Amino acid sequence: MSARRYSRFTGSGSFLPTRVVDNQAFLTNAFFRDYGQPIDPGANAAVIDKFRQITDISGRRYAVDNRAASCLGATAAEAAIRDAGIDRETLDHIIVAHNFGDVDPTNGRLDLVPTLAARIKERLGIRNSRCVAYDLPFGCPGWLQAVIHADYFLRSGDTHRALVVGTETLSRVCDPGDRDSMLYADGAGAVVLEATENETPLGVLSHATRSDALGFTGLLSMGKSYDPTLGEDRRYLKMRGRQLYQYAVQTVPAVVKESLERAGLALMDVAKVLIHQANAKLDEAILGRLFKLYDVAEIPEHIMPMTISWLGNSSVATLPTLFDLIRKESMDGHRLASGDVLVFAAVGAGMNVNSLVYRCP
Repeated sequence: MSARRYSRFTGSGSFLPTRVVDNQAFLTNAFFRDYGQPIDPGANAAVIDKFRQITDISGRRYAVDNRAASCLGATAAEAAIRDAGIDRETLDHIIVAHNFGDVDPTNGRLDLVPTLAARIKERLGIRNSRCVAYDLPFGCPGWLQAVIHADYFLRSGDTHRALVVGTETLSRVCDPGDRDSMLYADGAGAVVLEATENETPLGVLSHATRSDALGFTGLLSMGKSYDPTLGEDRRYLKMRGRQLYQYAVQTVPAVVKESLERAGLALMDVAKVLIHQANAKLDEAILGRLFKLYDVAEIPEHIMPMTISWLGNSSVATLPTLFDLIRKESMDGHRLASGDVLVFAAVGAGMNVNSLVYRCP
């Protein structure tokens, strides 16, 4: 068998902000329904308890005010480079997934020029002008799509090494008057991918992506606050939760199955399913529908590691953070071994869905 070119993760890193915000911090929030009607503050305890039951979120991390998304991303990137043991000047690409750029914590203004990738490259002190740095906004599946981009570059033979970062500060774009604000968090994760020649398939084996815009762009969008006292000017992240849930459960399992079929594998070959940490109920429903597609009744214990309960939903940062924590053996009950097959999957604004199959070297 002749050797083929594959992409593999050789380093990973993450940054978990030190500011821990538990659910009790929202007890005094003034919550409103989407038509501006206030919710009785006396009901907040019940609202928060129901929220925890559905999402499994009891805490999340927020960045301190003087740390922007590019700062978080650079810290995670530094950790990934150190973990890979490479010379940063040998990187051919830096691809940074995010959705809002660097957000001013005082007024919510978005800053995307220059790109976050350029800012991270500068923070890393990389002089190599052949190291191409660019951003990829693709909703919550952005980091995974950036890995897919990197895989194409590496397998082409034109490049040999790439840094892929996912970083976000959702705490600065969520509406304090919206109960959904309790979902969101800040964080960053990064990986180094390198090309390798091997006779046996390893590393990135396959991937699949779909985008549905017609009729779906409003499921996640920007809008005014539900709190009428906050004015009309500032825009916040808005979600149509029920419709998004239905879309995700209907589409993600099929995309995962497609990626496995492209790799010539079945679901029972998979050791871990790493799903974007949107909320626990949604991820469990996606996993259940996936196993139903294969007519498998019993879902193996520990197949779907979760960080949502203590890290919240940090969009593009959830998957690289989850992978880094497992890889560094920082999650009880979860280890990776050579030959293990992992499936990554994500869904988010667009609407976009993607899945990637990876065999650990």
